[in-house]
Amino acid sequence: MDKILGIGSRINHSSYGKGVVTNVTSKMYWVTFLENGLETIPVNDDFEVIEAVEDEVDTVSFSEVEESLRDILKRWSDITEVVPIADKWRSGTMILQPKDKTLSSKEVPIDTFFNKIVMLRDRLRVMEQKINASKDLDADLKIDLQQYITRCYGSLTTFNILFKNSSQNFVGDSSKRD
Repeated sequence: MDKILGIGSRINHSSYGKGVVTNVTSKMYWVTFLENGLETIPVNDDFEVIEAVEDEVDTVSFSEVEESLRDILKRWSDITEVVPIADKWRSGTMILQPKDKTLSSKEVPIDTFFNKIVMLRDRLRVMEQKINASKDLDADLKIDLQQYITRCYGSLTTFNILFKNSSQNFVGDSSKRD
């Protein structure tokens, strides 16, 4: 089928029976079937068109636009994702004690320190993306700068113990590990 069906089109699906298209995206139909209720089916699924309605169909759903916008913002801005701290560190305190006992120690909430680490990581990612997208830098310089950023990530792996989800950890140059 070359053309996408409009809302109100009637179909006969091989598995679900007869139904009416109630919503459309470029990849999916939401169809209310007489016997099976609401189902989502791919536009290229196995069904017979009983009656096609050829409305102006917006083939991009709001959720698809929202997801694309979220991806763009994540990729090109300083907006940070929610990164949870490991439960054992939540509301804890980091104490910096100088060697010289005549000097006072400094207490820093671990949550505050963790947020600074996450902001640093996110800014490194933005810098990495800007370097890779730059049309003014030659390929060798991009590679050189990318290696420095990778080494920065590697230097920050010490702080991975603070992350609740290991998928959000810093990762350095994995080729150096055995």
